[in-house]
Amino acid sequence: MKKQDILTLENELYEAMKSGNLEKLDKLLHKDLLFIIPSGEIINKEKDLETYRSGILKIIDLHPDVEHLNIIDDVAIITLRMKLVGSFSGEPFEAQFRYIRFWKEFEDGIKVIGGSGMAL
Repeated sequence: MKKQDILTLENELYEAMKSGNLEKLDKLLHKDLLFIIPSGEIINKEKDLETYRSGILKIIDLHPDVEHLNIIDDVAIITLRMKLVGSFSGEPFEAQFRYIRFWKEFEDGIKVIGGSGMAL
């Protein structure tokens, strides 16, 4: 696992988020994913996919700014600031967030196993 691998996967994740590509999101997220969303709620992979599937979350544009990327054995930890523009439950939003995401290498590829996002 190299830093460039993770940056490439991050870009794939951003594109999947913007397009609502459930197939790509399903591939990138580990089945046992745990993520803390900005409201403080802990969600799993299925709940994350459902927000896109149902249209509750729609991302129109995003602008990531990677702050740190560390690789420890078969795990990558990335922190970034991201400006998101979209709608949640039909309400438009434009806000800055900070994320931490954990990627782990498996036999079938590198996947997100956890993370957290908070509004800035």
